[in-house]
Amino acid sequence: DWDDIPPSSALQEISEEEAVQILAKPILPLQSSTLRDYVDHSETLAKLVHLGVDLSQVEKRQKAGQLLLTLDFEKDIRKILLFLKDVGVEDNQLGPFLTKNPYILGEDLETLETRVAYLKSKKFGKAEIAQMVSKAPYLLLFSVERLDNRLGFFKNELGLSVKKTKDLVVRLPRLLTGKLEPVKENLEVCQSELGFQRNEVQQIAFKTPKILTASKKRLRQTFDYLHNIMGIPHNMLTRFPQVFNSKLLRIKERHMFLKFLGRAQYDPAQPSYISLDQLVSLPDEVFCTEIAKASIQDFQQFLKTL
Repeated sequence: DWDDIPPSSALQEISEEEAVQILAKPILPLQSSTLRDYVDHSETLAKLVHLGVDLSQVEKRQKAGQLLLTLDFEKDIRKILLFLKDVGVEDNQLGPFLTKNPYILGEDLETLETRVAYLKSKKFGKAEIAQMVSKAPYLLLFSVERLDNRLGFFKNELGLSVKKTKDLVVRLPRLLTGKLEPVKENLEVCQSELGFQRNEVQQIAFKTPKILTASKKRLRQTFDYLHNIMGIPHNMLTRFPQVFNSKLLRIKERHMFLKFLGRAQYDPAQPSYISLDQLVSLPDEVFCTEIAKASIQDFQQFLKTL
């Protein structure tokens, strides 16, 4: 998974005047490089710790430590917390949320409200917005223009209806916050290298959006094994694209076991047909008894011979 990149607006350098103000308070142990050492002297940090913010993680984020030391809990932070609760971030999730995205505490409240209003205008429901913000903590740092461009990109690239585009980003809101380059590259790989038709790529991406951000190497290797070794045609892979989210080792082990038993039959026209979904999604126990018609001990013994 690629990292969400917080936008530059959230990383504004603090002005020299502000920096001097921080340094002017002699009670701060200035030699310290960790925010922990400031907690006793800063009511703001103490309250954030009480909320469950992990300062050791926050200080790894560029400029986040300085930002927190300039904020006043009552004046600056309380209103953002109330805003986040209003958006639907649960009380027990506020700490983890701010640990991942401390920058939101320095944002202008009206700007944040405008972004939520934009999502509502696009007919995202309250529960959907809450889910998206919780799963992609940087979402609300992005401008309305950017969010709009993103939604447009996925709608056009994947040939989706407005409703399906919404469904896609609710399931994987990171698509709105991460970089677009890897997504474009993956769409290209699926078409030009792996040989899927454009409409097949669209179906695959909609059913399993994680494919849009998967490593290209992994996509190629998994496809190569499924298509060239197991003989699975493109139309079957399009029907069961969740197979691309499985570990290749799991696919190999199960396929080889079925082959060893003479049961590796993936053609739906045949009576002993095994679907790709059955191949990868069932737990070992169920896979053995129901699909391989063997005991789990047999399977474990077989794996030792590989």
